[in-house]
Amino acid sequence: MFVVLEGGEGAGKSTLAAALAKRIEAAGRDVVLTREPGGTHAGELVRTLLHEPLPPWGETFAFLVARAQLVAEVVRPALVGGAVVLCDRFAGSTFAYQGYGRGLDLAELRRVNALATGGLEPDLVLYLDLPPEAGLARKHGEAEAIRTGLEGLVFHERVREGFRAQAAADPKRWVTLDATVPADAVAAAAWAALGPRLG
Repeated sequence: MFVVLEGGEGAGKSTLAAALAKRIEAAGRDVVLTREPGGTHAGELVRTLLHEPLPPWGETFAFLVARAQLVAEVVRPALVGGAVVLCDRFAGSTFAYQGYGRGLDLAELRRVNALATGGLEPDLVLYLDLPPEAGLARKHGEAEAIRTGLEGLVFHERVREGFRAQAAADPKRWVTLDATVPADAVAAAAWAALGPRLG
């Protein structure tokens, strides 16, 4: 099962991913925890590149290089092996950040993303919804932030709109979680959505 955690800056995806990984292991399933961009040697190199100012399509293709490598090296082999894969960000972030945030054409983004992933899509997307001003306050001063995380509030409002639009368009796959509540409450809500699907 391929599970993706999506959300804006400071939404708590990494914290939730770690909590869910423990619960999945406790349920007797193998779990692989990974992230985008990153998760592979090549992906971590791309993550470094994304600290640099890039044009919108250059930024997009950098993310897609990391994604193609992650799918080939980590995600598909883990799924074939029967593991549950938890990924911090995937294609939904591209559509939200580069589509809604940067203004790139969504149809073109879907086309190039499908090429990068070989058509792989998550079984479940857990979207942590948080007002951008709250998320940016949580992330303030974080040195590791890539360029998209350093944009202003208006940009991140467009990104949130993009995530919400995707969630509304695909309610069977996307589950929206209120990320303003404490982390343990977010984890409980996420497990309520994920647990029954594990079988």
